[in-house]
Amino acid sequence: MKGFTLHKEERLCSQKLIEELFNSGDSFLSYPLKVVFLKTELPQPQPVQAAFTVSKRNFKRAVKRNLLKRRIREAYRLNKPAFYQEIAAKELQLAIMFVYIGKDTLEFPVIEKAMISAFKKLVGKV
Repeated sequence: MKGFTLHKEERLCSQKLIEELFNSGDSFLSYPLKVVFLKTELPQPQPVQAAFTVSKRNFKRAVKRNLLKRRIREAYRLNKPAFYQEIAAKELQLAIMFVYIGKDTLEFPVIEKAMISAFKKLVGKV
């Protein structure tokens, strides 16, 4: 695992795993993010696979949705090394979905602060 990258193996793409995540996963809020997670066996040797989503109901224009997803992914990418170390130390594998639940477009520092808070809560819960 090299630095601050976000490779294909680290992205949650499996429809079965996403369905299982929403059916039997746990969740909590770290406004403006809702975090849904599940301890599971992943097909890749990565400690975490993550996905990011923004509701079409709240943001009709794809431009706004894409902007928010980019901000969430960037906050994840910049803060994941310490998080990965803690998860790997516990010898766990997690599937995580970050859902943006805010009603308006927030700036990157606010989203990054929420992401850091979400990582701390997640480490405490697993």
